[in-house]
Amino acid sequence: MAKKSKKKQQPGGGTPATVALTAAGVAYTVHSYEHDPAHPSYGEEAAQAMGVSPDRVFKTLVADVDGTLTVAVVPVAGQLDLKALAAAVGGKRAAMADPALAERTTGYVRGGISPLGQRKKLPTVLDASASGHDTICVSAGRRGLEVELSPTDLAALTGAVLAPVGRG
Repeated sequence: MAKKSKKKQQPGGGTPATVALTAAGVAYTVHSYEHDPAHPSYGEEAAQAMGVSPDRVFKTLVADVDGTLTVAVVPVAGQLDLKALAAAVGGKRAAMADPALAERTTGYVRGGISPLGQRKKLPTVLDASASGHDTICVSAGRRGLEVELSPTDLAALTGAVLAPVGRG
């Protein structure tokens, strides 16, 4: 069962994502759960553990669009449409970024990459389906930790473009 807390310090201190949210004065809720390393999907595990519909839990993916690392935030229930991502940022080609490069650039580990509080600010695209929800959940910066916030606040804090980049 997931635990909830509002704007409280996390065990061992906050993550860069929660620190950024607190500094911005944005309302958010933290959900923590016991991460199972054997689970095949970080996002689906989060949705199940929190009892939240997978269309409200979004995964953060890092892609290379014409040589520029770009963040895509899409529902865990679907996949990233790389062509749509490239088009959303005015690019021609997109491919998934090397995982080690994504980790070094964002400052987060795979399965815990948050669109918030990244080491280097990257262009970000939030799937348009997010606007159909009052709140969505994204990684709070480590496996087993999610943050729930309004998609409007997420877009504002990350400078995200809203575009239909998820499929399925």
